[in-house]
Amino acid sequence: MPITDLLERNAAMKGTQVAIVELSPRSGSDRIVSWRDYETSESYPDQALRREMTWKFMDEQANRVANFCLSRGLGKGSRVALLMKNALEWFPLYFGVMRSGALVVPLNFRNTKDETKKCLELTRADAIFFGPGYAAQIESIHGELPWIRTFVSVAPERPDFAESYFEGVGKLSSDDPGVELSDDEDAAIYFTSGTTGQPKAILHTHSSILSVCVTEQTHHGQDEDDVFLCLAPLFHTGAMMHWLGSLVSCSRAVLLRDGKPLSILKAISLEGVTIAFMLVPWVQDILQDVENGILDFGDFELSQWRLMHIGAQPVPAELIARWRAYFPDQRYDTNYGLSESMGPGCVHLGIENTHKVGAIGKPGVNWQAAIVSEDGHPVERGAIGELTVKGPGVMERYLDDEESSSSALRDGWLFTGDMGYEDEDGFIYLVDRKKDVIISGGENIFPIQIEDHIRALSKVKDVAVIGGYDRRLVEVPIAVVSVKEGLNATEEELAAHCETLPKYKCPRRFILADVPRNPTGKIEKPRLRAMYAGNPVFQNEI
Repeated sequence: MPITDLLERNAAMKGTQVAIVELSPRSGSDRIVSWRDYETSESYPDQALRREMTWKFMDEQANRVANFCLSRGLGKGSRVALLMKNALEWFPLYFGVMRSGALVVPLNFRNTKDETKKCLELTRADAIFFGPGYAAQIESIHGELPWIRTFVSVAPERPDFAESYFEGVGKLSSDDPGVELSDDEDAAIYFTSGTTGQPKAILHTHSSILSVCVTEQTHHGQDEDDVFLCLAPLFHTGAMMHWLGSLVSCSRAVLLRDGKPLSILKAISLEGVTIAFMLVPWVQDILQDVENGILDFGDFELSQWRLMHIGAQPVPAELIARWRAYFPDQRYDTNYGLSESMGPGCVHLGIENTHKVGAIGKPGVNWQAAIVSEDGHPVERGAIGELTVKGPGVMERYLDDEESSSSALRDGWLFTGDMGYEDEDGFIYLVDRKKDVIISGGENIFPIQIEDHIRALSKVKDVAVIGGYDRRLVEVPIAVVSVKEGLNATEEELAAHCETLPKYKCPRRFILADVPRNPTGKIEKPRLRAMYAGNPVFQNEI
């Protein structure tokens, strides 16, 4: 069944039940507060403005969006881009575009104007909805995108070249447009995170997206009494696909537009959150504030919080050990996935396997996984190879990129580009991205092993290891280290800590600086390489 049918079902079954609550910072200039249908008189004490939307209203508004698209000649075969930060409006836009038969194209709201233009060129989008704060960016490039027929501003104000979402969509019929959709029809175009270079456009079908509902709900057991906290950006599969567990269970979600530790804990406490998907930096920040006496878990109602899960990046075992010291009865899960696998869950740890934290886990429900050699043959258990997965969420292909598609897709298997191994119990551990492997004097060095070692220092907040140029060895590891606020560390101290590593793995240089991460929490290693890797690194530089 098309993914849009689940929204229609929820509206029929639980129409007056709140589907989404949005909490926005009071000072945020990109909030959407102009539409009375969404407004509530309740404000969040000292934190945020609160809006909510029922399943019925979301469904009706999705129909209005679909009817708007059809009235502008946008339907099957069309591609409609979304460029906006997390907001209630995201959901009816997402479903409404698909309900019209068009493909929805979520864009990274942190893109530069050139990156946005590149994505619109790559997908040949026919229309774009853009939120507050993006009018200037779109205005600067809209004249270079003559194939885009429709520009829609999802904001209280609109530029002259665009239509108003609130005026245009709000006046149209809330009846279902009656476009027939099938499971195998194209539904969405997502983008890779760009951690290894220019993002690729990924084509997914309705059945691919629907499969995530089954995966997520099976893994985490959502029922209609659960409340899901969504912090991550909805343009990425890691957030939107975790929310599909709420869609299939017809349960409430809280969209929090503020990642500060205090805001997170207040939202969980006051909204009765039971499940939270987190990224490593958020967990680190919360623990740091608690351990520094800035926050006290005892000041919040957290007893109902039954599950915390993390994805999008390797999870340090010591971080979860620290967390579970405060929450010994809370369940934990690690999720692994790619945009090419329709997001999280193709491999997951499982809430019963906390003793294996550090692993990404075993194949998820309805998925297969294998560790293979360069020629695609399975390697012996314990040997390092490339992780491949096969299941219902695998992409159709990369859009207009036959070479990359044929390289990534072979006989139904998705070659992930992640290197890993399987232990004696069948749990999979990642060692690094294939393209991030450092080859130093003929030796393969996996940065994550060095990063985990350095991260064990209590002063270290974050770390990234990249390959730096060396005249003799060609590449040697260098470490970019971010130190926790209020603490100091020296290069000599870091070097001394690394002396227990094999000599060839010891970083030849330590750079005390911020470690940049993208909105999904992944380290931006191409950016670090551009900043640091091009300079010669000599063996005596420590």
